[in-house]
Amino acid sequence: MAMATDKAVIDPVCGMTVNPETARGGSAVREGITYYFCNPRCREKFTADPDQYSERKSERENEGKNESPGGFSFAPSAVVYVCPMDPEIRQKGPGSCPKCGMALELEMPVLQEDSTLSELRTMTRRFWTSVVLSLPVAVLSMVSEHPSRPMALTELLFATPVIFGGGWTFLERAWRSILNRSLNMFTLVALGTGAAYFYSLTVLLQAPVGAPIPPLYFESATVITTLVLLGQVLELRARSKTSSALRELWELAPPFARVIRGGEEIDIPRESIQIGDLIRARPGEKVAVDGIVAEGASAVDESMITGEPLPIEKIVGDRVTGGTLNGYGSLVIRAEHVGAGTLLAQIVRLVAHAQRSRAPIQRLADRVSSWFVPAVILTALLTFAAWFFRGPVPKVPHALANAVAVLIIACPCALGLATPMAIMVGTGGAARRGILFRDAEALETLAKIDTLVMDKTGTLTEGKPCVMDVHALAGTSEEELLRLASGLELASEHPLASAVVKAAIERHAVPAMASEFENRPGKGIVGRVEGHDVVVGQSGLLQESGVDPEFIRVAEEVSEEAILSVIGVLVDRKPAGWMTVSDPIRSSAQSTLQRLKKRGLRVIMATGDRKTTAESVAGRVGIHEIHSGLLPVGKAELVKTLQAEGCRVAMAGDGINDAPALAQADVGIAMGTGTDIAMESAGVTLIKGDLEGILRARALSRATLRNIRQNLFLAFAYNSLAIPIAAGALYPRFGLLLSPMIASAAMSLSSVSVITNALRLRRFAR
Repeated sequence: MAMATDKAVIDPVCGMTVNPETARGGSAVREGITYYFCNPRCREKFTADPDQYSERKSERENEGKNESPGGFSFAPSAVVYVCPMDPEIRQKGPGSCPKCGMALELEMPVLQEDSTLSELRTMTRRFWTSVVLSLPVAVLSMVSEHPSRPMALTELLFATPVIFGGGWTFLERAWRSILNRSLNMFTLVALGTGAAYFYSLTVLLQAPVGAPIPPLYFESATVITTLVLLGQVLELRARSKTSSALRELWELAPPFARVIRGGEEIDIPRESIQIGDLIRARPGEKVAVDGIVAEGASAVDESMITGEPLPIEKIVGDRVTGGTLNGYGSLVIRAEHVGAGTLLAQIVRLVAHAQRSRAPIQRLADRVSSWFVPAVILTALLTFAAWFFRGPVPKVPHALANAVAVLIIACPCALGLATPMAIMVGTGGAARRGILFRDAEALETLAKIDTLVMDKTGTLTEGKPCVMDVHALAGTSEEELLRLASGLELASEHPLASAVVKAAIERHAVPAMASEFENRPGKGIVGRVEGHDVVVGQSGLLQESGVDPEFIRVAEEVSEEAILSVIGVLVDRKPAGWMTVSDPIRSSAQSTLQRLKKRGLRVIMATGDRKTTAESVAGRVGIHEIHSGLLPVGKAELVKTLQAEGCRVAMAGDGINDAPALAQADVGIAMGTGTDIAMESAGVTLIKGDLEGILRARALSRATLRNIRQNLFLAFAYNSLAIPIAAGALYPRFGLLLSPMIASAAMSLSSVSVITNALRLRRFAR
């Protein structure tokens, strides 16, 4: 989730913002244009099909010219629609998929009507119109098996607008499937209803005037069309729920913001906010953009972004995120990231990308679907032939009815929906809990890992130095030691300096004023504070200052036991005391690792720190396998070695030095509190940076994979049982036949059952 900068460009594959100077995935040149990638996998996809992605890049750049703070386009011409079953199908404007025939959905939510809802209204209107017109046809067919000519003509009159009005969209999609050589469920529906309608029309036209008319199947054609419309209505209604997580995320950002300009406060649309603007967030209001608190103090509820239930105290200098909820105080925030650069926009982009990606398990359904429809058509023809040559009289009606039943009941919609619906619900639910999956492959892979390699700093620990203990020697008080040391550290930009200053403030020791300051890189600082010569640093600087060797020895012994470092303080060349500095272990680390182990995971620490520090942290959290002193390449080699042993490895880290290992692992887990390059290299990002997120992410991925398997079983089992019954397998023994109308209802319910099962993940994700 690289934040947008002046140098940022768009990765043409995944849509991430990338700095060309630090692009992890390198670059590629296409027709004189250089493209940059956030990771090597994106570059591989681009080089495999550059035409597709070079077009997507230009579309994204156009979208960026007219975006809201949520990263969503206001321009209808820039809106891209994709197919939920075939995400490679992309076009500007709504329509239907040329491969599967399903209605296309918005790739990203925009400030205009959801296409799924529009399609739902259209289908609902067609359904009720078809119901009204189908009822007379159904009633007349029940009156007599051999209708009179006026009755037959009345059936024709009412059936025609149902087939060519309500069912026109099915006929149109079927024709497109034939032109594109991609037969789908609508091909089968059109063949079934068309065969019933045109057979009945032919019989009616050829029947002699005054003679009894043979059985007609206008009611089958109309009722099947009506039931398929009902199935589409139920499916579209369910599909609209699967994208609710994306809409909920989008709606977190407030539509207006109060901007301070020229000494006045005015409310402006969020799309008009510019970087550097001062934004007022009053108590109870949502924060409009990402920025830094310039004035005020408050507690901000970040649960909608991080999942953290308790509000976080914010003071001047702290960062706030757009979409979070301000608490009791008024804040003035200086906007740092707006539009597509906000964290919320990037979260939505990642979730949308993950929802449209394909899990490896989908390949099974893809392989089956590629031959399934032709096989069904062949089965229908064989069914017709079997009933025509060996069935009871009247042969043609029986053969036609059973062939149509096979065509209708075997529609593969449930099979195609099994995986994408579960992925959409699973990734959307994960986003609500602060877990971002880069794609469906990461979600599926995480469920299968058996080994977890963890970085130490920023992963097992907070990644922020903290003064744990202050030891003042005789003649100096703890408060005085902190006053003088923090006064000198105020002028330093070293991470340990901020820890000392923070410790002084927390212990109510007001930092003194320094008149002189000199930095000694890698050793410490020296200067003059309130007339005293003060030295603050590690043992090397203390030794150079000619201090008593015994003081250095004691400091070094303490340093061996400390997690991070020991800072000695000299005042007027005499030892005044020292401070032990630690990187606190995350509060949830020990309990989380214990639960991961109980679930069968092998946990390993991989860190660049020295052995004593690594063992100290590992002992506290319960890790027994430790690899210390590793360079970034060493961490990646460790992951590679484990993979060579047959392990499925997840790597959790937060820094630049973790990026190679994150990319090498089967799935990388980036802590959201870390660096952008770590998150770009990972398949999973924990926004909050809490280790419990690993547990939640793995549990959700396992639940999603289990749900996909259930969906695939439902789809396969349904077709395995339904097709033989529709073909008449029960007739020889039981005399039972499956009406085409019942077959149509069963087909629709199969799709709805798969979607309903996928929606169960919403409860798990909460």
